[in-house]
Amino acid sequence: MKIKTGDKVVITRGKSRGKTGKVTVALPKEYKIVVGGANLHKKHRKPRREREKGQIVHVPFPIPVGNAKIICPACGKAARIGYKFDEKGEKQRVCKKCDKPIK
Repeated sequence: MKIKTGDKVVITRGKSRGKTGKVTVALPKEYKIVVGGANLHKKHRKPRREREKGQIVHVPFPIPVGNAKIICPACGKAARIGYKFDEKGEKQRVCKKCDKPIK
């Protein structure tokens, strides 16, 4: 999976289209990511203790990786990701627009 935890992404499809946020959880087996502040669903919580009220909480749900693009830290644009090998022979993620490595 090309998008990892901690990357800044913009959502390209769905009800949260255009929102940006940081990837909080990456789920590679399901090919999904959880972006903070995007794709929020309402979850009803029951009171746990006596005299506590029940409440409605907004929880971010996973979205498919194909519905998000990474924001390149060098050029600041939403871009696709490629791979290149550096001089040490290590594989690096690279922005397809500006051809600079993504850390």
